[in-house]
Parts: sequence; structure tokens; C-alpha cells
Amino acid sequence: MTATAKRIVVIGGGVAGLATAALLAEDGHRVEVIEKNDRLGGRAGSWESNGFRFDTGPSWWLMPEVFDHFFEMLGTSTSEHIDLLRLEPGYRVFFEGIADSVDISGDADRNRDLFESLEPGAGHKFDDYLASARRAYDIAVERFLYTNFDSVGAFAGREVLGNVGQLAGLLTRSLDSFIASRFRDNRIRQILGYPAVFLGASPDRAPAMYHLMSALDLADGVRYPDGGFVRLPEVLEKLAVDRGVAVHSSTAATRILTRPREGTSRFASRRHTVTGVRVRDAAGVERDIAAEVVIGAADLHHVETTMLPPKLQTFGQKWWDNATSGPGAVLVYLGVRGRVPELAHHSLFFAADWNTNFDAIFETPTRVPDPASLYVCRPSATDASVAPDGDENLFILVPIPADPGLGSGGVDGAGAPAVEEVADRAVDLVAEWAGVPDLADRVMVRRTVGPADFVADLNSWQGGALGPAHTLRQSAFLRATNRSRKVDGLYYAGSSTTPGIGLPMCLISAELVRKRLRGDRSVTPSHT
Repeated sequence: MTATAKRIVVIGGGVAGLATAALLAEDGHRVEVIEKNDRLGGRAGSWESNGFRFDTGPSWWLMPEVFDHFFEMLGTSTSEHIDLLRLEPGYRVFFEGIADSVDISGDADRNRDLFESLEPGAGHKFDDYLASARRAYDIAVERFLYTNFDSVGAFAGREVLGNVGQLAGLLTRSLDSFIASRFRDNRIRQILGYPAVFLGASPDRAPAMYHLMSALDLADGVRYPDGGFVRLPEVLEKLAVDRGVAVHSSTAATRILTRPREGTSRFASRRHTVTGVRVRDAAGVERDIAAEVVIGAADLHHVETTMLPPKLQTFGQKWWDNATSGPGAVLVYLGVRGRVPELAHHSLFFAADWNTNFDAIFETPTRVPDPASLYVCRPSATDASVAPDGDENLFILVPIPADPGLGSGGVDGAGAPAVEEVADRAVDLVAEWAGVPDLADRVMVRRTVGPADFVADLNSWQGGALGPAHTLRQSAFLRATNRSRKVDGLYYAGSSTTPGIGLPMCLISAELVRKRLRGDRSVTPSHT
């Protein structure tokens, strides 16, 4: 260790935790990772049965430049560790009550032609929409994603001041209304609006600023890591361990240890300083790990409300009572006999009554929508390693209310009745809309996951599948900060904090923690 190196404990061995550990170890710090589960990866996990291997979480590889930048900071490259396959089509969309599906390409010209075929004149509007999305995305990267908002540069840069009118409009209206003002065809509106779900929100609840997402899939395309998304945490773990990180799996963090801050002012005694983390291993034995810095890379609600006393909580229960969770989910892993060419690698199924679908998830009282808009991943269309030869691997995600009371999933129909009912309806919907009438009869492996599983496995707040929703008051500098305001040396990473939900955001959150420790107030990606 160098003279400026610190002892650091990272709580949580998911993508954000492993990425943070690797970056801080690269800087010469002595880092330990604490993970309560026996396997690393968090949401980006893996499950195997009878020759089928399922990714248990993320399945869209977007923003490849974020991954490239992250690996460059570690002196390597994405391509050195992960073989990315570009998908064509990027995804297929099925619409309730409409016989024909549409394929979204990774090529903007093809998508322009598609939009024109769906709505005369929409091709030209598509160009304008995509140009606006690209401008918004570039501004976000240059000013909003890679900053801790601890510098005036995040608010006063040329990109911000020169586009202040546009930005104000994008932040004060919904994505849904922004799209509706440009396109009439409901299919186009749904294609452009659905990315809000990736952000834990809905098109009528997310700011129009997030139309920037369309620059990613409609122009840049969608990729898939050969071998599955579990490759990412596997690579991150190796990079971290190679840099000296010690990983403790099957070890739960139970308390963040602190002492009163030294000083003579009347404010000093109100703040504390991190001294370590108390952990409990699989045998129930507790011990303390000394640390000068602690990174909470697990669910922020869990870290704050269970590992700190109320007086030291920056985000106490009252804060969460006023926050908005992203949706919950029922996940269905299916090993299917024979091929299902009717589905693309990614397929989206959109209910006709769009607003009612999302109101059921987000409005009180909540309910499970029926029919539900849902997502199906068929990785076996691209990757032969995830299923036996000639068979298919299907992953279904059904957005539902974030409600652990709906129960847990199980294997072969053994989950809670409410969860299994959602799964049954989803399988029937896919079979009917995609034209695979015998789908249910061909299922050889089945496992479901419900909101209660997200709590048990990931300590997820309210059983949410993604994290706090990207509403206006939970975006950019209004999102939960990554630094405790009451405990010196305590920081946060992951989807609960800035910059937000998704694998690229988790990697950026790791970089933001490193900026904090370095005293780096820049607003752009770190120099490599």
C-alpha cells in the first residue's frame, strides 16, 4: 500500500460492487468485498438446470462506449475479455390485437423505413426525433452521467447553457406526451416509450429527457456477450482479484461501524467517521473488519436503514416513504423442447391499453395488469451454450407492482399461487400472440421468481426488480447522492444511487465513487 492508500470495504458483490472494488484497487487501495450470497454478480446472476443456463437479470447490452471506457481505466479493453455479438434484429415487437409483429433493426435507415411504413411521414419525423435523442444523450454523457454534481461545471457548461431551453422542456414534460406530439401511430408510440421501463418508470411518468434512450437501440444497436451476461461479473471479479481485492462470499454485512468525528466545534459531534464493518459468515460467526472507507454497493435502503442508527442515516425511512420504486417483476425461466423461431433474441409484447397497464403497476391500489405488457429473451437464438442442441432457453419478465406480498417463485410450479398465475398467463400470452400454440406443452424446465425473492436474495427495497424509478425527482442531481452526509468515509454505488439503473450506470457509479476519493470534481469521463 502507498502512503495515501486506504483500507476499503465494499458491501455487495454485484456489478457495481465489483467494478468499484477493481477501480479502487487499481488506485492502490486495499479492498475487501463482502457478499451475503454464495455467488457474486447480484442481479447479473446465473441459474442452471438440465443443460439449460439462464441469466437471471440484465439481458440488454447498450451504451458499449461506457463499458469500453471502464475497461480502459483498468488498462484493458472490452474485447480482450468479452466477445460481443451484434443482434439483428435488435428486437421484435408484438402488439395486442394486431397480427403482424415488427422488427427493430440496429440500423437507423431501416428503422426510418419501418416508421414510414407504419405512419406516412413518420420517416422524416424519425430523423428529427433521433437527432434530438442523440443531442440529449451527448449532453447527458458530457454533463450529467459522470459527475457527482459537486461542481458548477455540471450546471453551467457550454452544452448545458447552449441548450437550456431544450433541456427545460425535456425535464418538465413526460416522455409519453413528447412522443405523442410527434407521432400518431400507437405502435410507434409504444416502441419509443417502452425504454422508460428499463429505467424503472413508465412513459407518462419519466421525463422526456429520457427519449435519449432511443439513440441507443434505434441507431447504435443491441449487443449480447457470448456466453451470457454472467460473463460481466465473472470478468469483473477476475480483474478485481488480480489487483489484490479479497472477496468474502456467503458473508453478510450487518453493521457499519463508526466513531464520533474528532473536533471541537458543536457540529463535529453530530458527524461520525467510518471505522469498519461488522460481518456474519455462513456459520453465524460475527467479526469486525477495520476500514477507513466503506462503499455500500448493496440496496441503499437496506444499507442505510439496517446498518446505521437513525441519527446517522442520510436516507432514513421517512425519505423512502416519499420515494417511488420501480416496478416489481415475475421472472420465468423456461427450458423448451424444440425451436421457437417465432421469437427473436429479444421480443416485446405490448398490451393495447397502455396507460391502464402502467397505472395498475404504479397507482394505488396496485394490481397485476392483465393482459400485461412483457418481455421475452431467447438467448439460444444467438448462443448455443445456453440450451441443449435443438432446444430453446426463454426468459420472460412481467412487470408487476413492487409488492413482496405477492410472494416468491419456485421450480416446476412450486411458487406462490399469485406468482405462478402471472407466469401461466405470460406463457399463454406469448403462445397466442407469437403463434406458438403448443408452447406450454413443450416446457421441460420451469422456474419462477417473485418480488419476495428480490427481497430475500438482494435485499431489494419493496421487492423492486430494478431500483428507485427514474422520475424527475429521482433523476440526475435529484437522485439519492452517493455520499453520506452524516458519516465521513461512507459512500454508495449501484442502481439505488447516481446515476441510476442499468449495467452502464452501475459501472459509472463505480467511477463516481473513485472521483469522490480522488477529490476529482470533473463532469466528464475520467482520463485514461
